[in-house]
Amino acid sequence: MAMINPIEPILHPVEIDDLRPTQMTVGMTEVERKRADWRDRCNKDGGEYLGAHLLPAVTGPGGAYWIVDHHHLARALHDEGVEKVLVTVIAKLDHLPKRRFYSFLDRHNWLHPYDHEGRRCDWKDIPRHVAKLTDDPYRSLAGEVRRAGGFAKMPTPYTEFLWADFFRDRIGRKLVEDKFGKALEKALWLANGREAEYLPGFAGPEHGAAARDDSE
Repeated sequence: MAMINPIEPILHPVEIDDLRPTQMTVGMTEVERKRADWRDRCNKDGGEYLGAHLLPAVTGPGGAYWIVDHHHLARALHDEGVEKVLVTVIAKLDHLPKRRFYSFLDRHNWLHPYDHEGRRCDWKDIPRHVAKLTDDPYRSLAGEVRRAGGFAKMPTPYTEFLWADFFRDRIGRKLVEDKFGKALEKALWLANGREAEYLPGFAGPEHGAAARDDSE
């Protein structure tokens, strides 16, 4: 992800209600995992956890903070009743007209206006609040495949969404929704095949175990 300005930490908390998403969906399985993790930690080292998980954002029209990553964490914290988080500003774009702003985000791969069926939508369709992010079960599937070592965690923006679309074309939605374990077995097999070689983080059968990464 190219940086426009040096990272500038915002040391005062920002209301989660004031954060604007730059994508339309999340994998709710991953959100639930992060909610459980927060419940385990909030009374022990919740402050340290939040301090170590700053959300990268750009400032847009009206001075709003648009988060360009960690949407799952933002949604999980919101659903757990957390009101404020810390953000890191990676670009100040509040001087741009709204259409130019969205175009800039799109060109820098900081925008993912795709719905739960993988269809590209207009930027106006992006929800205005993290609570409005909808579930894409294929994004959940991609996240579980990565955790199981099917592909490596990469800095490429929206890596898991690229894998989600790959699985979307090859695994029926009913199987994903009704028999997630079976879908995961098939997805892991597909992730090791030649058709997946073009995707970021491709590990292949000989590297799959080394790709495992349980850190989030």
